[in-house]
Formats: sequence, C-alpha cells, structure tokens
Amino acid sequence: MPPTEFTCQVCGNGFSLSPAVLTKYPNWTPKSCMNCREKPAPGAKAKPGGGRGRSVTRAGNLTTTEILLRFSSGPTDGVFTDGSCQGNPGPGGWGAVHVRDGKVLEQRWGSDPATTNNRMELTAMIEGLAMTAPDEAIEVYSDSMLVVNTLTKWASSWAARGWKRKEGEVANLDLVQRAYELMQERPKARVQWLRAHDGSRWNEYADSLSQAYLREEV
Repeated sequence: MPPTEFTCQVCGNGFSLSPAVLTKYPNWTPKSCMNCREKPAPGAKAKPGGGRGRSVTRAGNLTTTEILLRFSSGPTDGVFTDGSCQGNPGPGGWGAVHVRDGKVLEQRWGSDPATTNNRMELTAMIEGLAMTAPDEAIEVYSDSMLVVNTLTKWASSWAARGWKRKEGEVANLDLVQRAYELMQERPKARVQWLRAHDGSRWNEYADSLSQAYLREEV
C-alpha cells in the first residue's frame, strides 16, 4: 500500500506516513509533520543539546527512502551502525550501512526476538566491521559510547587479563570478543562515536535499518 498523504496544520506543507505507522494508531489523524512536532512550542525553553538523542526514525517509523529525502548532513563516507530494542530486554534489531561519497555500497540488517539494546549495538558493529576490507582505512561509526569505549579503551586490557574485568565478568562477552577480533584484523579501521539522532543522514539511516523488522518496507 502507498503512504497516506496529510497536510500539516502548522506549516501547511504536505507529508506522508506509511501504512505500518497508521496501523499502529487506528483512528488517529496526524495534525503536524515531523519537523513541526520536533520544534519547541513558541516561548518554550529548548532542551539542552536541542533535544538530541531522540530517534526520529523510531518516532516516525521512517523508511530508509524517507530518511534520504529528509536528511543530508553529516559524514558521507564510512560505515554507520546502530542497534535498537523494544523494551530492553525485548525484541530488537540492528543495522549497518557502508557508504562512499554518499552512495550505499552495502547494507545489512536483522533482528532478535529476545535481546538487549547493547547486544544489538554490538551486533551492528560486528556486521559493520565485517563489511570492510582488512587493509581498508575507514571510519566505523556508532552512536553507542559504550560500544566505542569498549573497543577502543577497555577490550585490550580485558583480553590481557583473560577477558576479565577488575569488577567482574565482561557483559556480552561473545559479541565483545568477536568485535574486538574484527578490529584487530582491520588495523586501519577507526571506530568513532557519532552523536545519536542529530540529523546525520547515515546515522539516521542505520537507525532506520535497525527498525526495519517492524515495517513491511525497508
């Protein structure tokens, strides 16, 4: 089924919502587009950071095509990864996209019926690293500071201690070990943190991929 068209009562512009979104909210008629819904009300005090950290794709269940139409900022090269979970623990998904000069070279996504957000973030990183060549100099982005710190700061010392933390066991050890192994095999790959859902096109795209299991259309 094609998206349903609406007219924003705030700005007057047209916008569309997918059948998957409307099915979730029967008898609901949206009054404003995503742009206007995200703007603070006149006179309202803006949140620190401009409300960053809120997933636009999760709120609107945007497809990857809709993401490309809406966003244009941020890095245009690299691998972008993201994970999500409905409930934490609960059903979740992951997504990774390899981009060069703003063009998709490869993308992967998947889901797990019973998981956690951190496991999905790590799975996305594993799949993202696996899309790169061992000798490729490339940025691999995650909006999870835990994942980035794990791989760039902590994993080496854990490995030296037989995969033990000073405070106890390493959480999600199977995924941490696999991600770290892939990093070691790719010495030119640089794992970097990217602020979550700050309008960066390919971060939003990866987030949309991580939610694809909730939609009929990727």
